[in-house]
Amino acid sequence: MSGLSETERAGCTKILKLMSTGHLLSLSDTVTNKMIVVENVTEATETILSFTKSAEEFLKRKKVHRDLVFKYLAQEGVLMPTNSEKHQLVKRTLELWSSGKADESLPGQTDETRQRPTTGTVKAEVGFDPLVLGQQFCQWFFQLLNSHNPSLGQPPQDWGPQHFWPDVKLRLLAKVGSEQMEDFLGAELVSLRLLALTRDERLFLSPNLQPHGLRTLASPHGLVLVGVAGTIHRDDSCLGIFEQIFGLVSSPLEKNSWKIKFVNLKIRGQDALGGTEMVAPSLSYNSTELQLLCR
Repeated sequence: MSGLSETERAGCTKILKLMSTGHLLSLSDTVTNKMIVVENVTEATETILSFTKSAEEFLKRKKVHRDLVFKYLAQEGVLMPTNSEKHQLVKRTLELWSSGKADESLPGQTDETRQRPTTGTVKAEVGFDPLVLGQQFCQWFFQLLNSHNPSLGQPPQDWGPQHFWPDVKLRLLAKVGSEQMEDFLGAELVSLRLLALTRDERLFLSPNLQPHGLRTLASPHGLVLVGVAGTIHRDDSCLGIFEQIFGLVSSPLEKNSWKIKFVNLKIRGQDALGGTEMVAPSLSYNSTELQLLCR
């Protein structure tokens, strides 16, 4: 009875895994008009998939909440603006499934069967463009870092000091209640501090890759600056916004490969925003301020 392809079925299963047991059982009653009684989560999942005529029908159901679709896309590495409406998320999910780029492995399969990054550093495409590099880098970096958030329930990807230069510097400025500033030096310490944001503090960083949220600048010496703004979430709550500046330097031993030379991260909680727009925040650094960081 199901009209789902293998890719769509795998995707729907992952979304169902994100549902509470109560909502899952209720959805099973809805799709079968209470004609079939299920006794557990596994039976409910199989029943829903069997009685679903199309992926679009499934995604548009009221019990498939917007936040579930948003979280699913994040798990798949598709970063959507935090103010996206459900119909936009549904459209993007259907595009992902039809493109064949979705991870078809089901929950419970081994990590070896899942798609993993093939390199320890971000790769630039042929025909260097700083803006393209910035977009590729942000997609790679935030997908990698967010994968360690246990709330997402996805296998952690290959995070570690190998993505940084040995003398990398991190400056973290947090305005959450009081203002605190931390400085870290060295690939191991910087890697661990950034990892703690998602793994230990369970934060989800959602970058705004629209033109007003992303800016890049290349210096004559080979340093590329990538500035990005975004929102910070924990579970279903939006906690504040962030601005992050990366300094990237190409690795001479690996063609078109870049590592992180420094990171400036500014975090502001809701109480420190004073009415600042939290939906798709803009980067406050201008080109002149970025140029000063190149020195």
